[in-house]
Amino acid sequence: MAVQQKPQWEAKPGTLVGRLSASLRQAIAAGEFPPGSKLPSELRLAEIHGVSRTVIREAISGLRADRLVEARQGAGVFILNPQPWPSIPSFGKLDPAQVSSVIELLELRAAVETEAAGLAALRRSPAQEEMIFERHHAVRKCLDAGMPTSGADFALHLSIAEATNNLRFREFLSALGPSVIPRAAMGGGEFDVDQSAYIVLIDEEHRQIVAAISMGDEEGARAAMRRHLRGSQERYRMLLREQRNMYDVIDRS
Repeated sequence: MAVQQKPQWEAKPGTLVGRLSASLRQAIAAGEFPPGSKLPSELRLAEIHGVSRTVIREAISGLRADRLVEARQGAGVFILNPQPWPSIPSFGKLDPAQVSSVIELLELRAAVETEAAGLAALRRSPAQEEMIFERHHAVRKCLDAGMPTSGADFALHLSIAEATNNLRFREFLSALGPSVIPRAAMGGGEFDVDQSAYIVLIDEEHRQIVAAISMGDEEGARAAMRRHLRGSQERYRMLLREQRNMYDVIDRS
């Protein structure tokens, strides 16, 4: 009996879709599938990896979103040449001394991410929904451990953008980078607030967004994201007022 050949690339821990996606990405990066070559069929990939064809389709969908492959009608899935992201202005490079810049960026995010949350509620795949839950859990772990949350927070918002299945939302947040999260732009710290209350507040805001997306509640997801980002705006407006009051006191002294 023929022995099935073991894949040359090694699967990584995580979900079935996540493992397969990581394996295929590693194989592409290693040159096992050079640009212009064709991936094995869905059936063959399912046999090699011991997963369903649904898992194969989800993983390939992620590769297509990242412009690593393209599907050609009746021909199969082919590897693309690496493409640079389109040029987008670098809004993410904020001057930490300018709190007003953070507020401006939050207003811009509210316009984009509110719609992204609604679309994610309508369009997310099971794998994307699972990723949103995983990213939310990662933020909570950081909060519970008293660790910086900016990176995990950005990853959560990015997973919501990905779940729109509109590449432009992901490109927008990726262009901004992790400094899209105000705590990162301001040097990692919040202003003087009750940290325990703040942690509970942020976690609850995130929970409402994730829950609405999971339930397919388009308007609820939009409303929850809008509350979250407007709440952040108000917190930084408070900081801006405090800074101005401090300068007024200094000028009068």
